[in-house]
Amino acid sequence: MLVLSRKLNEKIMVGDDIIITIVKIDRNQVRIGIEAPGHVPVYREEILPANWHADVEDSANVVLEV
Repeated sequence: MLVLSRKLNEKIMVGDDIIITIVKIDRNQVRIGIEAPGHVPVYREEILPANWHADVEDSANVVLEV
């Protein structure tokens, strides 16, 4: 896990086309904005699709045959 410190209005780039901006900082809450292309789904962890965790585990267990 990469942990970064950011100030208000500072940005984080993920790849070439995802931008995360610190929009508001208030006591123990941080508000962020995420700009991403339409084909990139963005979810809060608590509302992830039910099959998302299974898909991630399946892709991690792929065995390549040579």
